[in-house]
Amino acid sequence: MRLVIQRVTEASVTIDGKKVSEIGRGLLVLVGVEHGDTADDMKWLAAKTASLRIFNDEKGVMNRSVTDIGGNILAVSQFTLTASTKKGNRPSYIRAAGHDLAVPLYEAYCSEVESITDCPVARGVFGADMAVALVNDGPVTIIIDSKLRE
Repeated sequence: MRLVIQRVTEASVTIDGKKVSEIGRGLLVLVGVEHGDTADDMKWLAAKTASLRIFNDEKGVMNRSVTDIGGNILAVSQFTLTASTKKGNRPSYIRAAGHDLAVPLYEAYCSEVESITDCPVARGVFGADMAVALVNDGPVTIIIDSKLRE
């Protein structure tokens, strides 16, 4: 699994002109699921999301997590994070997991983050054509791949 985590002052998801999710200060998390990803990958990434210290403390040092600041989280599924660009100019999405694996792992990730942070996770709509708006704070953007944890 691969995540792109952005520290935001606000973020939202709009589908067909209707806002379906929005948050204030916190994290926008784009979630990509690949063939072979497991519940272990999901749990490791959920723990990382909840404890990643990328918010400023009173001294202006990135030393606080989204949990520490009582921030919000918006998780959006994004199969394009699995793209391979090795050959040609058209990305290949052959590594992207199908719905049978991707949907349960995405939902489990959201639920696990909720459990760890004791805060609801706002969500996009899996498979929908979404307009994602955000104000990146910093900017701070972190990429985490569960396959690169060792």
